[in-house]
Amino acid sequence: MISKKMEKLVAGSSVIRAMFEEGKQMAAKYGAENVYDFSLGNPNVPAPSEVNEALLDIVKNTDSLKLHGYMSNAGHEEVREAIAKSLNKRFGTGYGASNVIMTVGAAGGLNVALKAILNPGDEVIAFAPYFGEYNNYVANFDGEMVIITPDTKSFQPNLIEFEQKITNKTACVIVNSPNNPTGVIYSRETLTKMGEILEKKQKELGKTIYLITDEPYRELAYDGIEVPWVPQFYKNTIVGYSYSKSLSLPGERIGYLLIPSEADDFDDLVAAATVATRILGFVNAPSIMQLAIAKCIDSTTDVSYYDRNRNTLYEGLTKCGFTCQKPEGAFYLFMKSPMEDDKEFANIAKKYNLLIVPGSTFMCKGYVRIAYCVSYETVVNSLPKFEMLAKELGLK
Repeated sequence: MISKKMEKLVAGSSVIRAMFEEGKQMAAKYGAENVYDFSLGNPNVPAPSEVNEALLDIVKNTDSLKLHGYMSNAGHEEVREAIAKSLNKRFGTGYGASNVIMTVGAAGGLNVALKAILNPGDEVIAFAPYFGEYNNYVANFDGEMVIITPDTKSFQPNLIEFEQKITNKTACVIVNSPNNPTGVIYSRETLTKMGEILEKKQKELGKTIYLITDEPYRELAYDGIEVPWVPQFYKNTIVGYSYSKSLSLPGERIGYLLIPSEADDFDDLVAAATVATRILGFVNAPSIMQLAIAKCIDSTTDVSYYDRNRNTLYEGLTKCGFTCQKPEGAFYLFMKSPMEDDKEFANIAKKYNLLIVPGSTFMCKGYVRIAYCVSYETVVNSLPKFEMLAKELGLK
C-alpha cells in the first residue's frame, strides 16, 4: 500500500497534467490540428540557436570527467559565477558564486528552499491566484499553506489581508511575478509596501520571515513593462529561477536559487539549501546543462512570438464577449468564466475541443487559464470555436 499522504496527493493530482494527457488522446482521435490545447505552459518557441551550439561545443571540447562527473552540490563554480555576474550587470548588485545554488528547475529550487526553512506546522503565505503545486511543495515538509484572497480588480497582492494573516507561525511568503496564471507583474509600489510590512512584522514577532520569489517568467514581459528585482525591496529574499521559459528548456530541468549575502543567517541558509539539494535526491543540477547555460547566459527566447499570440487571443476573446485580464508578462491569459462553476465551463469548452484550465486549480474560482505558448495557428484557428462557445452561453 502507498502512504496515506500520497493517497491524498494522487487523488488531487494536477488537473493541468491530466488535461494535457487528455489533449493527447483527443489529438489522436480528432487530429492534432483540430484540438486547441491551452492547458500546459509548454513553450512552442524553439530554444535559441546558441543553446544547441553551446551543447555541441561542450560535448566536443570538455573533458569527460568534468562533463559527466559529480561537482559541488551547489553546482559548477564557474557557472554560478557567470550567473552572478549577469545579475550584477542587469540589476547593479554585487553577487558572487557563493550566492548561487544550481537547481533542478524552479520546482526543484522551491523544494530545496522550503526544505531549508520549514519546520512541521510552519505557515507559508501565498497570494491567490497562484500555481497550485505550491500546496504540494509546502505539504512535502509538513508546512501549512495560508492563502490570501485575490483582488480580482487588479490581481495585485491583497496586502491588507496579507498583513493580517502574518503570525508567529509564518516562516516564509511565496510570490510569483510575472504571475502564473494572470500574467500580472507585481508593481514597485506593491513590492515596496510588501517589504515594509514584512520588516514591520519581523520586528513585532522577533523572527525572520523569508520571501521566496518564483521567477521562471522574468524575461517574458510586454509593452516595456519593468519586472522589478525583488531583493531590492526586502533583504530576506530568496530568488528561484528557471530557464524553462526564458530559453524554452522545460524538459532540461535547470535553474538556480539566489540568496543575497544580506539575508539573515546567510551562511546557515546557504549550507542548508546546499545539503537539501543532496538529501532530496537531486544531488546536483544536470552538469551538461549547467555548462551550456554559462555559455548562453544572456540569451533569451523570442518574446515577440508570445506577444503576437497574446494580442490576437485577447482581442479575439473580448470580441466574442468574454472578459479577460490582459497579460503584462508570462504566457497565460486569465479569463472570467461566464458561469459560476469554472470547472463546468471548462468541461463545456471541451465540446469544441478547447482545453482550458479552471481557475479553482489556482485557488481563484470563477476564472479559467489559457496558456498561449502554442503555435500562432492554434490561436487563430481556435477563435471560431471560442465564438461558438460564447454563442452557446449567450454572450453573443
